[in-house]
Amino acid sequence: MSILFRKFTFGALLASTLTIFGLHANSYEPSQTVASLSLKVPGNNSNTYPLTFNRLANSNFTYQLTAAEPLPVTIFQKVVEKGQKKELTVFITASEDVYLHYSQLLRTGYRHEDCLFYLPGFWYRRNLRSPKEAPSFHTSDSWTVREDRLSAPLTGIFNEKNGESLTISRKDDFAHEALTTHKEGEVVLSGKTSLGYTGFENQDGVANLSFGFPYQETPRSYIRKLTLAPAVKAFQYVKKGETVILTWEIQENRSADYSAFVQQMWEYAYDSYQPQPVQSPYTSDRMKEVLSNYFTESLVTDKPLVYTSGVHLPTYDCTPVGIAEVGFVGRVLLNAYNALEYGEQQKRSDLPAQSKRVFDSYLANGFTSAGFFKEFVDFKTGYEEKTLSIRRQSEGVYAILHYLQYEKEHGRKHPEWETKMKHMLDMFLRLQQGDGSFPRKFKDDFSIADKSGGSTPSATLPLVMGYKYFNDKRYLDGAKRTAGYLEKELISKADYFSSTLDANCEDKEASLYAATATYYLALVSKGAEREHYASLTKRASYFALSWYYVWDVPFARGQMLGDLGLKTRGWGNVSVENNHIDVFIFEFASVLDWLSDYYKEPRFSGFSKVISSSMKQLLPVEGNLCGVEKKGYYPEVVQHTQWDYGKNGKGFYNDIFAPGWTVASLWELYSPGRSEKFLGK
Repeated sequence: MSILFRKFTFGALLASTLTIFGLHANSYEPSQTVASLSLKVPGNNSNTYPLTFNRLANSNFTYQLTAAEPLPVTIFQKVVEKGQKKELTVFITASEDVYLHYSQLLRTGYRHEDCLFYLPGFWYRRNLRSPKEAPSFHTSDSWTVREDRLSAPLTGIFNEKNGESLTISRKDDFAHEALTTHKEGEVVLSGKTSLGYTGFENQDGVANLSFGFPYQETPRSYIRKLTLAPAVKAFQYVKKGETVILTWEIQENRSADYSAFVQQMWEYAYDSYQPQPVQSPYTSDRMKEVLSNYFTESLVTDKPLVYTSGVHLPTYDCTPVGIAEVGFVGRVLLNAYNALEYGEQQKRSDLPAQSKRVFDSYLANGFTSAGFFKEFVDFKTGYEEKTLSIRRQSEGVYAILHYLQYEKEHGRKHPEWETKMKHMLDMFLRLQQGDGSFPRKFKDDFSIADKSGGSTPSATLPLVMGYKYFNDKRYLDGAKRTAGYLEKELISKADYFSSTLDANCEDKEASLYAATATYYLALVSKGAEREHYASLTKRASYFALSWYYVWDVPFARGQMLGDLGLKTRGWGNVSVENNHIDVFIFEFASVLDWLSDYYKEPRFSGFSKVISSSMKQLLPVEGNLCGVEKKGYYPEVVQHTQWDYGKNGKGFYNDIFAPGWTVASLWELYSPGRSEKFLGK
């Protein structure tokens, strides 16, 4: 069902499905819902009219909604029941030209203080891991947001006391978007939009689902990192005789806990929106061929460290800058390994030669006095990061162990590198806390700078790999201790946080890393132990999946991403703090394929195909550079909603980006099964 702007005819009524399961399947009554219509005359403040639900008999509609005074529109609702299924469709027909905004609340009957909330890819529980400068309960216990912020246009409210939940989801084709000249206050759209809003509101201590059209954001909008802005409320122009048709689904369920609720909601969203692979002219081999241009053009050779420049580059010329970063957004060592492997596969002598220069320079000049990686060096300013992170260090060890294994298989040994890596893994065990966690940040003298354990799963990967490579069970024991922490503090509590280094909040990467970590342990385990790790992988994966879009948000003509025809399905939102989409995936598609096979769950492999196909869309090639100056420099900050990471806004990129990690992520996506091969040896 789409939002339609046309002459109204009763024959235009279309039926779709709205599902309500459980306790109150037949309980959609006027006493449980409140609606209003706001009308605006340009240049004046809007007026809002409370609406009364009048039940109709012998009609194609269930209710007519009227105000205390005549309105220049007629409003009908049609509620369709099919067993335990319902559909809510709203028809708004203009009797004269109007600018309108429709709002509705649906009472859950739950005490607000008993509830956890879910807006996929944006809000988890109460967002209390996020600071007050981002959307969270620290600022307000009631929020509504525009639908394109969400990986599925829905809101769920989960009652912790009894396991009940109520969810509202939008069911339209989202074909239209319009530009606006303002980001706050009452805004009149420049054309047609398909975007409404959704969220939750506390009314007299009762949790309410809030939804409507066109979009609004209350009590604040969120326009850039850690920047809350005034509320916004959009108005749609509707001509005399035209009808706006809006469709929502509501479902009521029970779940054992919040994790089970998120699983239930993701499966529902996947089944409901049915994302399909995106057609692309690019094969995986073609992707690598183009991406390999980054390896050669980004190489910097005149510094003590030889590195691929992939951090803080300007999109308009991609000129190398002086930053060498081992992991996180730079991924120097993983790119060096990828270039080596690819160069030898393609019989290209240039790539192995440059990779050797990178590895040799890091072996000679890339370690601190204690033996950790120099993880971030800015040769232009002379700055070297002295506060180290378990994530960057782990990603460096991960890359080197892949490199060493590859070299061993080809008859080449590197005893100095092996000594360095064994020493680093031993230092990891020294850093590990009594509860199995790793501090997020620390110093070269092992003092703790940030004891938060959200980054712990990043350390699991090199520990498991170190166990296989060095045949040292101490590293496996350390990895199992991380899993104990993950199970107790993250997975069982449905609390995934602080994995990314440029934010400290609920984020995609925490759940993705947790799923990958337990996947590694499952690969090296057997029997009941393997089943246990597999179950943890599955549980964490649903949270990671919830960040990935199952629908295509609309863009306006003139917004580059819309003009390029970008389909957002398969792209993941980043974090509560950083509200844009990107191609962070690395090994997660392999995790999904493994889970699909292990549990005979086709949704996992199905969505893995969506991800793999969708992330081919913005590959910069000659004649189709997709907004980036150089071939193969895959974009990073993809701004899909009303968001400005520093420059531009929806439909564009920020002007500074980090292709170091985007190239590495896509390379691993199109190199499936790496870990299974490594850990199977």
